[in-house]
Amino acid sequence: MWKNTMGAKYPSVPSTKSMGLIKKTALTTVLGLGITFNVAYADDSELSTIFHVYIDGEHVGTVDSKEVIQSHVDKLIDEQEKNYEDYSFAVGEEISYVEEKVFNPEDSNKEVIDVLDDELSIKVNAYELKIGDKVLGYFKDKEAAEATLNHFKAKYVDLEIIEKLEKQSDEEKTETTLSVGDSNVIDVQLSKEVSFSEGKVLPEEVLTEEEGNTLLEKGTLEDKKHKVEEGEVLGAIAGKYDLDIKTILELNPSLNEESVLQIGQEINVTAYEPFVNVMVKEEKLVEEEISYEKEIVESDDLYKGDEKVKQEGQSGKKEVHYALEMVNGNITSKEIVKESITKEPVKEIIIKGTKVVPSRGSGQFHWPAVGGYVSSHMGERWGSYHKGMDIAGVSNRSILAVDNGTVESAGWDDGGYGNKIVINHNNGYKTVYAHLSSIDVSAGQTITKGSTIGVMGSTGDSTGIHLHFEVYNNGSLVNPNSMF
Repeated sequence: MWKNTMGAKYPSVPSTKSMGLIKKTALTTVLGLGITFNVAYADDSELSTIFHVYIDGEHVGTVDSKEVIQSHVDKLIDEQEKNYEDYSFAVGEEISYVEEKVFNPEDSNKEVIDVLDDELSIKVNAYELKIGDKVLGYFKDKEAAEATLNHFKAKYVDLEIIEKLEKQSDEEKTETTLSVGDSNVIDVQLSKEVSFSEGKVLPEEVLTEEEGNTLLEKGTLEDKKHKVEEGEVLGAIAGKYDLDIKTILELNPSLNEESVLQIGQEINVTAYEPFVNVMVKEEKLVEEEISYEKEIVESDDLYKGDEKVKQEGQSGKKEVHYALEMVNGNITSKEIVKESITKEPVKEIIIKGTKVVPSRGSGQFHWPAVGGYVSSHMGERWGSYHKGMDIAGVSNRSILAVDNGTVESAGWDDGGYGNKIVINHNNGYKTVYAHLSSIDVSAGQTITKGSTIGVMGSTGDSTGIHLHFEVYNNGSLVNPNSMF
């Protein structure tokens, strides 16, 4: 390569692309050396001008005209612009000149052009997008870089809202009147400072908006430590961070594939962290339900275990104005700005019984059916002994307990009784109710005199719908007729 033999340093200005009369590349000329001649009476008309050419301060040769360089650089730029019509190109290196007046000029135009072809890079005038202290990449212009950021924000806030906010003043952002169900985004910010700067890069280094968004969403690799939990093995930990076993072993030289991990042990891993977070402030007006209270009022007018609703409860309503802060779509703060009740709730009042049900019978029996007549009495019948009496001919088939007591058994009987209930009146008496179509009580339940315990039917060995009723006193069979 040609070297500077003149022993002096000169100021220089980078070459740039221009659209004026000078075609595409403005090249700086440094007026240079005052040359003292020892020959007396020298005539300036006998001198010629040559130009020393420097690339990034290094001398590469001389040319007889700056236009030689300008034309060649323009040609290189034209060739690139044919392939990338949307880009603005410039020379990536700094070209400068030193002018000199000489006798018998000798130029090296061709050699310098050859050097330009080898040394010069034609690059895109691009914009660097820097987030915090990390460079995301380069874009063809500032608008493309800003659009990339806005599309990333649009993952969490509608793009139209973002564009609207950019045009509004702070006062306009907060003066919106909300109706129920409405929300208003007040602010959308990034968690790190964003900066733009001009630069020159190769065309293949320029990012599209889509590529920029992919990088933003993917994030950047950061060194992290994983704390081992019970049952975890290296393979599972590697998979959690999208690593392979080889990589995780390289990050942890003290481990091998057979290593036994301890709970709480820290493992070096790498994980993608977002380049930046999207922080959104939003206000929202919603209608919410106010739960009604329940009041229990005890009363001995009702048996214990029974209750009734004295007053139906009704939910109220209120309008709540919230101030929300969200990071990447997740609510991190939710504060109530104002709330107003639009409908008061109505308390539910429940009457709960406290009256204890006596389990001991009085010995005075209530008729076990709703009306009806005795269709068969206790005694000999059809060659066998009929242990009770049958009641039939009712319009309401409810079966009633003849006295207070405790249900001793309630269910199917395999001895021909069908569905059967036995009540112990805890005073020596027991009563039996058979052939029921259904049973409304269960064993162990305390029942009161005259309460419904089942429905008359024809289950078991029965010739028709009726109630078979038996009475026992201290284990001995008693004629039911004597109890009424």
